[in-house]
Amino acid sequence: MLIDSGLIFVGLILLYYGGDFLVTGSLHLSRALKISPFIIGATVIGFGTSTPELAVSVMASLQDFGDLALGNIIGSNIANIGLVLGITALIVPLTIEKQRFIDESPPLIISSLIIVVFSWNNYLGMVEGFIMIGLLVVYLWRALRTKENIDPLIETPLDENHLFSNYTGTKFQVFWVILGIAMLIVGANWIVKGSTGIARELGISEWFIGVSIVALGTSLPELTSSLIAAKRGHGEMAIGNVFGSNIFNILMVIGTSSLIKPLSIREEIYTDLIYATTLTCLLILLIRMGYVINKRDGLILSACYGSYIGLKGVGIL
Repeated sequence: MLIDSGLIFVGLILLYYGGDFLVTGSLHLSRALKISPFIIGATVIGFGTSTPELAVSVMASLQDFGDLALGNIIGSNIANIGLVLGITALIVPLTIEKQRFIDESPPLIISSLIIVVFSWNNYLGMVEGFIMIGLLVVYLWRALRTKENIDPLIETPLDENHLFSNYTGTKFQVFWVILGIAMLIVGANWIVKGSTGIARELGISEWFIGVSIVALGTSLPELTSSLIAAKRGHGEMAIGNVFGSNIFNILMVIGTSSLIKPLSIREEIYTDLIYATTLTCLLILLIRMGYVINKRDGLILSACYGSYIGLKGVGIL
């Protein structure tokens, strides 16, 4: 068990820094290519912060741990809303433009409902995976189609004061992106091995490991980038990061995992799916009330996440 715990610990470190390196390198490359902030958030940051989930879920799928693959995503999306936005809003209120909220909330709601419908029978096959990847293409096409309506390129908070911010060469950033991806893959593999090992020894279900420890670890890039963005006055970027990441988690991660190998879930996942969808709707409602996530809202979201983990721990959910 000590070795398994060590694998999880080191794997989480690799996931965190791998995600950070991938996002930072991608941002430098995006600037070099003069891509707008909206496209950065919708593609580069959304993909970058979802890469840990992708690595973990694909590895779990290949090893026939469908519970861990889907549990990782459901738990990560709950953590993104309850933990990431909750903690961030407790520190700095997060605001979003009304029109941006109107434009970006439907894809999040649709994605959240799709995963409920598709996984309700505890099985996700290639057909479902193909549909989700197709919807991802539509989502990206929609983002690219509207790029000309975005404001001119602005400084993004992730680049400032970074260890490698002074190295702006394209070749160096490409290397950093590749290194980040490699670290994510290795870290994900170690987390899958460590978490399943502990689950078997303690009799803890793979589903709970996936929705708690693994999900928390793979949400670290979102938490870090959101906190930095909010502290530097870019609250809308923090909200957009979570919106985009949750959409990518469902459409890209689960879609890719089920395309590679069908996911068979042996756990009763209905309560988790309903909780995740309800929390998403709560987030939409809180934002709709004033187009801001204030400290009160942050407390509510954080309490929802804490309650979820607590209820899972005692076996109520």
